[in-house]
Amino acid sequence: MDVRVVEVRAARPGDDEARVRLFVEGLSQDTLTNRFFVGLGRPSASLIRAMVARDDRRDALLALHGDAVIGHAMSHLADGSSGVEAEIAVVVDDRWQGLGLGSRLVRTLLRRASVRGAVAVGMDVMTENRRVLSMVRRAWPSATINTEGTSVEIKADLAFAEQGSVGSPLTM
Repeated sequence: MDVRVVEVRAARPGDDEARVRLFVEGLSQDTLTNRFFVGLGRPSASLIRAMVARDDRRDALLALHGDAVIGHAMSHLADGSSGVEAEIAVVVDDRWQGLGLGSRLVRTLLRRASVRGAVAVGMDVMTENRRVLSMVRRAWPSATINTEGTSVEIKADLAFAEQGSVGSPLTM
């Protein structure tokens, strides 16, 4: 699998809902639990709509291999103690995990969030999601990491989180 042939683009509400539904339905229970903190049955229409919603506070990206969604990332901007914070969530198809696609989605999402005024990033991760926690420790060594039961809350300065990023944000 070659991530160089993967297109990352903004989700299109309405147009991408069927693709995102197929993507979510194809994820393993482990991946669903890591992303949604619970195993899902059939995803609701409202969940799928929320996953592709984009407005002045919400952003959503898709990673596509051909016409198939193989990755999804979303952010929500909210006022935090240090300014605007981008709360993010990312999930990658099981067969494409470990190839850097999640990191690519995060970098693109954070560039887009910074253009919209975000100065910090936050995310919640399951404590057993070692792959993501390892990525966070490498990418954001100064991040604040607080464990709460089965989840880990991560906060990092967005300027530091973006160091080493190249390229410009996708057209908003």
